Amino acid sequence: MPHLTESDRAHADLAERRRVREDVRVDDAHARSWQLVNALWLDRFDEAQLGRADQVILDLEDAVDGSLKPQARSNVAEWLHGGGRAWVRINDWSTAEWSEDLAALAGAPGLAGVMLAKVEAAEQVTDTFQRLGGGTRVVALVESALGIEDAVAIARARGAFRLAFGSGDYRRDTGAANDPLAMAYPRTRLVLASRIGGLPGAIDGPTVTKQHALLREGAADAVAMGMTGKLCLDLDAPAVINESMSPTPADVAWALDFLQRFDDDGRVIRDGSDKPRLARAETIRRRAELFRIPPAAV
Repeated sequence: MPHLTESDRAHADLAERRRVREDVRVDDAHARSWQLVNALWLDRFDEAQLGRADQVILDLEDAVDGSLKPQARSNVAEWLHGGGRAWVRINDWSTAEWSEDLAALAGAPGLAGVMLAKVEAAEQVTDTFQRLGGGTRVVALVESALGIEDAVAIARARGAFRLAFGSGDYRRDTGAANDPLAMAYPRTRLVLASRIGGLPGAIDGPTVTKQHALLREGAADAVAMGMTGKLCLDLDAPAVINESMSPTPADVAWALDFLQRFDDDGRVIRDGSDKPRLARAETIRRRAELFRIPPAAV
């Protein structure tokens, strides 16, 4: 048996911890918390991957100054080739950095997919998808009035995997306030476009705060609009988002009881309220299975 150095043991331990985390990671299509990590912060990549976020996004775009983007790309490529797994937010299609990002990421074994910044047209998604070989998923980050109005075409674009809301840039573009009423229209557009395009639920923009109460409120607003995921920045945020965007144990208990009674009654629809309640119960059961949420004890 060859002697293992301390470095060898550390690498083996990290590889095992990564394997265990990926074995239980929520699938990208159903992911609730999407944590953005500055691509310059190489020392935080492992912590993020091993943390509570359903999915991690290494950020090559707004978080990185233009002069430092080459270093950020190098960090991301090295880590993805070294056993790490994450999504990567790349620069928008209209910039020179877009091509450089794609060149650095092409073929990286740990690349889960890319989040394309500032999407305003379907061809931007398709071009990105094709440049990465036609097998890498693209989350379209919609951040402007034009992008919101073209959301259906973007959702139908070849390569589109999910839609996400760049709420900060949207507010800057439109002058909209940061409150649920002002955000209701763009959120609804993305929810409807996702449904029309046959995509999983839309991902909400980040609530930029470390206060859990405000983060829960923001997540609840997104859920009320029909969104099923949320971007976040802080390492503590994913646990709060995951809880807020999941059915409660009481919800699960109600759903299972309703479905059992429905089965016992021969699955007969007795009045107009049965169909919406049945749909809600089945959705809760499905999400409870995905997120491993047990029913509340009686």
